[in-house]
Amino acid sequence: MAAVAQCVRAALRPRYPLLSFSLRTSPRLLCVATQQKNTGQNLEEDQSQSQNEQKVEAGSAEKMLTEEKAKLEEQLKDVTDKYKRALADAENVRQRSQKLVEEAKLYGIQSFCKDLLEVADILEKATESVPKEEIKDENPHLKSLYEGLVMTEVQIQKVFKKHGLLRLNPVGAKFDPYEHEALFHAPMEGKEPGTIALVSKIGYKLHGRTLRPALVGVVKDA
Repeated sequence: MAAVAQCVRAALRPRYPLLSFSLRTSPRLLCVATQQKNTGQNLEEDQSQSQNEQKVEAGSAEKMLTEEKAKLEEQLKDVTDKYKRALADAENVRQRSQKLVEEAKLYGIQSFCKDLLEVADILEKATESVPKEEIKDENPHLKSLYEGLVMTEVQIQKVFKKHGLLRLNPVGAKFDPYEHEALFHAPMEGKEPGTIALVSKIGYKLHGRTLRPALVGVVKDA
């Protein structure tokens, strides 16, 4: 121990004469200085280690936050897609419901119209059955009856038209299976095959939809 003190005093004498003197007079100061130096080094090492640990913890926390952010973004995308699909489905349901309501308004009277068609058929047959040569002033009762039937038939057709119900009298037109029902096919001279030569019963359409097909006779090849 004395030898160490002497070496230290010899090293410090030219630059620090007072410290050399104190070491010479009190060897314990050397031990205190050495301990303080060691303590300072330990503190620096601890601080460095603590900083490294903090960096590692910060990196780990940043990684966890990045992963959590990615998960949240994926969840947000999934929820957004579901929300958009729900909106699209709701809009489709709304449009279908609106279409059904509109169709109900347009075609809700079709059963009633079908019943009235029978009345119109009877009126038409009644007017057709009256002999035209008998309609004259000498037969005022028959003439008045005939004119009343005609006026009633005209009026009922006006009511039909007002509510979108139109007659189908397709004589000479091309046969259409969506609007006509063929009762027979027969060759007819001077008639084009596939055309309608005879209408046995008038058809009707309600707002463009066939309510009752016309009963027709169709020309075929000879």
